[in-house]
Amino acid sequence: MALNLDTRQRAMLAEMHVRVWSPLTAPEPASTPSVAAQSVPAVAVPIVVQRPEGLDQMDWPTLHSTVANCQACSLCSTRHHTVFGAGAPAPQGQVPQVDWLIVGEAPGENEDLQGQPFVGQAGQLLDNMLRACGLSRTAVAGPEGGGLYITNVLKCRPPGNRNPKPEEVAQCEPYLQHQVALLKPKIILAMGRFAVQSLLQHSVPGVDKAPLGKLRGQVHSYQGVPVVVTYHPAYLLRNLPEKAKVWADLCLAMAQLKGRAP
Repeated sequence: MALNLDTRQRAMLAEMHVRVWSPLTAPEPASTPSVAAQSVPAVAVPIVVQRPEGLDQMDWPTLHSTVANCQACSLCSTRHHTVFGAGAPAPQGQVPQVDWLIVGEAPGENEDLQGQPFVGQAGQLLDNMLRACGLSRTAVAGPEGGGLYITNVLKCRPPGNRNPKPEEVAQCEPYLQHQVALLKPKIILAMGRFAVQSLLQHSVPGVDKAPLGKLRGQVHSYQGVPVVVTYHPAYLLRNLPEKAKVWADLCLAMAQLKGRAP
């Protein structure tokens, strides 16, 4: 508390040997910052931007580059590589000539690190199944066809291999749609629930709730291309007896491709 003493009062106190101390003017205390202004640890927020316009007019190299640089959902902040797809070789800048298009769900850890689809244990199983059909992911399509291409609905790996979120699928689906339009496959093999739902959502009512087993054994359609539904190889690794069903699905696809009844 400050004392306001005049000259007479100070003289009286001096006579009483009472020392009068006057503190220097203290600086005003710094105002306490508001909650909003207090230091908050920085949080990395992914930059999410819209896909470029004119996607349906892109050629194969431009589509590939667009996918590689995509930031249309939060998966861009956690991926190592995008996984566009792989299959029959083609001259630079040209679309691979294929009969088969195999569509999986999303890249896993190995695929994310290598930027290639189906390179882990599930990929090895897929290669074995294709080999049993006389197919190879690296074979060039001959006069009788046979070339194939492998891709996924999602082009980036969901962290921890979790299931894709609806908004992630919605952002990636246009890339798959244009891949199909450019590749012009004669048969599509949809492997796994999310691949099936993405491809058949507009042609099969209630496909999001239908068990995969009920969608097998028949030929569906996507963009006018026959679609055969089957289980994902990763599922087979956990359920080996189901391999026989996948072989039946492959036989159905081969019969459809050859124009014969199964």
